[in-house]
Amino acid sequence: MISTRIRFSLLVLSLCVLAVLGGCAEKPQTEAEGSDYPPLSLPDTEVRSFKSTITGREYDLYIRFPSSYDRYTEQRYPVLYSLDGQWDFKMLDSIYGGLNYDQVVPEMLIVGITYSGEDVDYESLRAMDYTPVQELTIGGSGGASRFQRCLKEEIIPLIERDYRADPEQRVLLGHSFGGTFTLYSMFSEPELFFGYVAASPAVTYGNRYAFKQEEEYFAARQDLPVRLHLTVGEEESLAFPVQQFMDVLRGRNYAGLVLETRVVEGERHSGVKPEAFNRGLRFIFGE
Repeated sequence: MISTRIRFSLLVLSLCVLAVLGGCAEKPQTEAEGSDYPPLSLPDTEVRSFKSTITGREYDLYIRFPSSYDRYTEQRYPVLYSLDGQWDFKMLDSIYGGLNYDQVVPEMLIVGITYSGEDVDYESLRAMDYTPVQELTIGGSGGASRFQRCLKEEIIPLIERDYRADPEQRVLLGHSFGGTFTLYSMFSEPELFFGYVAASPAVTYGNRYAFKQEEEYFAARQDLPVRLHLTVGEEESLAFPVQQFMDVLRGRNYAGLVLETRVVEGERHSGVKPEAFNRGLRFIFGE
């Protein structure tokens, strides 16, 4: 028979184990449950929302102000328009902050373009807006021409009406399908932006549509008055076709084109973004 002392010891041990397990199971208190701790937010930013009459979609514009914006009431600033703002706006805020601190890029407005609402299916919506032709495997794809109009006729006029934006210093930046749209926009209407940063564009999309669009452009005109930074990761599946596209552009000798290409060593599709954006902005605003 187990003695009274042993029973008591086992009871104490059991209570200790339950107390430890109960403590581990407790969840940290969130703000919704009454926490006094505020959420983290980015300073010098605001969000604008609007519904496009061209695409029929609702968009959020994440806007980041330069630090001197309130001090110099007459100064106008370059504007960086970033696609996929839901993913890349915070990254660009940090990259730009470092580059501006080092005085290698000027102060600028950053506009991150994304979609409004809760539980947004970003992948589906961007596949509709950023792709130049329809592919049957991607529902609603092929809306790049409409989104180009939305950008030109709605987003840019809103920014240049309500903020001190310099219309001569617009830059468009995008990655993946965003990079695909960046190239599409450049060949559709190169003068809309003075600088383009295309990271890992899906040049194989739509039966290599980017190659066809460039070929048609070159047949019509041999000038391309823009600065273009084109990047791909060394270890991603797009590495070879994007390098082919780089070779095509270098071989054209477009009048007015200032081109820099870069294959980012050791990076895959998403990991390429920090260096691509950093190097891209340095190049666009460089000498």
